[in-house]
Amino acid sequence: MRKTIQTSKAASAIGPYSQAVACNGLLFTSGQIPADAETGEIVGTDIHAQTEQVMKNISAILEEAGADFNDVIKTTCFLADMNDFAIFNEVYGKYFVSKPARSCVAVKTLPKNVLCEVEVIAEL
Repeated sequence: MRKTIQTSKAASAIGPYSQAVACNGLLFTSGQIPADAETGEIVGTDIHAQTEQVMKNISAILEEAGADFNDVIKTTCFLADMNDFAIFNEVYGKYFVSKPARSCVAVKTLPKNVLCEVEVIAEL
């Protein structure tokens, strides 16, 4: 059984997709960018501030689904610049203390020219 997860505490989808979908005991989030939930505006101009906002959005979606960061089993991280990896990793590590599996790649461009985007798979 599938269930769409939607919360006003995380940024709204900017296209024809859901914030997350729960299916067969797993939660799949769409990639979260550093957009403010209330305004939709991008938060921060550096990787530290943007990563913090991404984590805030992920936290809100996990909470809405009845989960938290400890339930995450896989993340996929996208960086606009691999030179930001160390700072991104520092912020990321504060939230994902359970050390889920992860892929982290550099991409040419992200939506709204943000510096990072993260998607997660969590066990419900």
